[in-house]
Amino acid sequence: MAAHFPINHHLRPLYRFLAGLVGLYMLVFGVVGFVQTSGAPFFTRDEAEWVLGLRTNPAFALLSIIAGVVVLGANLVGRNVAHVFNQLAGIVLTVVGMGSLAVLQTEANVFAFSMVNVIVTFIMAGVIGTASLYDRVGPVTENRAEGAHA
Repeated sequence: MAAHFPINHHLRPLYRFLAGLVGLYMLVFGVVGFVQTSGAPFFTRDEAEWVLGLRTNPAFALLSIIAGVVVLGANLVGRNVAHVFNQLAGIVLTVVGMGSLAVLQTEANVFAFSMVNVIVTFIMAGVIGTASLYDRVGPVTENRAEGAHA
C-alpha cells in the first residue's frame, strides 16, 4: 500500500516557503562560513569558526552550500520536484543529525559539529520533512477522487 500524501493541499505554498527558507539559511550559512574559514584546513576541528549560530569548518561550509542550493532550487521549481527533494532532504538531515550526535565527542567529528549544530539539523529536518508531506501536486480530478475516498 502506498503512503498517503495530500494532493494540492491549501497550505502547500506556506510549506514550500518554509522549506525554501531553510534552504536559503543553509546557503547563506555555507557562503559566510566558507569565507570566514578560508585558509583553515578543510576538516579542521581546532580552527572551526562560529557562523550564524553554528560551528563550521570549510568542509561543512561547502557541504552546506551544496545542500542549500539543492533545497532552495527544488522549492523554487516547486511541483512534485519539491516533494521528492524535500522528502530526501528530510531523511538525509535526520541521518546526518543522528550520525553527528553519535560522533560528537570523537575524532570522527570531521565537520566540527557542536550540540547546537545537531539540534538545528534536526529542526531543519523536521521543517523540510513536514513540508514534503503537504507539497505534492496533482490534477484536480485526482484531488476530488481523494476527497471522495476519504
